[in-house]
Amino acid sequence: MMPSRALILGTLALIAVLSPCGGEDDIKADHVGAYGLDFYQSQQPNGQFTFEFDGDELFYVDSDKKETIWRIPEFGQQASFDPQGGLQAIAAAKQNLDILMKQTNSTPATNKVPEVTVFPKSPVLLGQPNILICFVDNIFPPVVNITWLRNSKPVTDGAYETSFFFNNDYSFHKMVYLTFIPSDDDIYDCRVEHWGLDEPMLKHWEPEVPAPVSELPETVVCALGLSVGIVGIVVGTIYIIRGLRSGGPSRHPGPL
Repeated sequence: MMPSRALILGTLALIAVLSPCGGEDDIKADHVGAYGLDFYQSQQPNGQFTFEFDGDELFYVDSDKKETIWRIPEFGQQASFDPQGGLQAIAAAKQNLDILMKQTNSTPATNKVPEVTVFPKSPVLLGQPNILICFVDNIFPPVVNITWLRNSKPVTDGAYETSFFFNNDYSFHKMVYLTFIPSDDDIYDCRVEHWGLDEPMLKHWEPEVPAPVSELPETVVCALGLSVGIVGIVVGTIYIIRGLRSGGPSRHPGPL
């Protein structure tokens, strides 16, 4: 059974951590307060309330639509969560962040450099539908732009992403998916833009088409086997004929 609202809210961490983040160029300094499964950042300004179980997201609260979004729709048929609970948690995070910012004089911290990995969900077979996953880790602050490129051109059809997941070191990670049909003519890139990068990062991926296996060894083995079989038949036939001749009745009649 899915956890109740009281249990979910009870899992929120009691220790609040302020992680200020300095901006670059015309980007104002950003500050993020992380409180267990919800956080608020002053730059957007926005917040996020997410419930995870065993490292996987079950649902999050959309602060704009003010509704609960289940990671898998079937989960919502087994339990419910009032989005107001998440919105209240975000509001509390904002209030706590404002207090901590004053206590630290809004001292900025260093942006982290994201780590990007691209891999397919299933073994790749040309012409068979599959899903590419771009896993972006070590995100801080949680402000990032992730896009897919196919043959160096942006592609949005079939692309969707998760909300931010919380790491134990107060950084974040998220995943962006792309449904596609593998082809040896297409190459893909996951493009990541973040304040911790001097320029956008491109993580390249293309299907690895195995080289065709030569049929020569099988042909040689088959030919050798056939040759040995024919030789065996010929030799066997010769021995059978000789055996019949030596064991048969004599052609010259003996004395009466």
